[in-house]
Amino acid sequence: MIRKGFKEDLPAVLTLIKELAEYEKEPYEVVVTLQDMEHDGFGENPIFKFFVAEVDKKIVGMALYFVKYSTWKGKCVYLDDIIVTQPYRRKGIGKLLFEAVVKATVEMRARRLEWQVLDWNTPAIEFYKKYDSKFMKAWLSCRLTDEQLNKFSSQLKLQKN
Repeated sequence: MIRKGFKEDLPAVLTLIKELAEYEKEPYEVVVTLQDMEHDGFGENPIFKFFVAEVDKKIVGMALYFVKYSTWKGKCVYLDDIIVTQPYRRKGIGKLLFEAVVKATVEMRARRLEWQVLDWNTPAIEFYKKYDSKFMKAWLSCRLTDEQLNKFSSQLKLQKN
């Protein structure tokens, strides 16, 4: 069963996130806490939504997404992750989660659904190819980590003085 995620689902969702980080060989990168997720997903200004997949009342998968804004297209949706726990992969659960996000995207009249996939994650790439997805090879992902942001912010404060 695929359903909208609720606050009480977050412990299971965080467990899935940590499982994904292990799969991607970066378990130390997960710094988000349950309290962060409760605040960010169910606080005064929620910034993400999610669906969960249940089998026998146990959460075995999730898809987390949020609204983003494109200067060219307007309202869009960014799918941050689809995660299905190892024993339940290749059973159609990821497909159901992805389709739930697609449906939500259409219902909110967003003009685009976007996501990223690691170039070595062949199963995920093959999954997305089934949907005639457009792979954006010309676009590079960029980021500043919290450490870099803090360092840059400190440099800005020094320049203002």
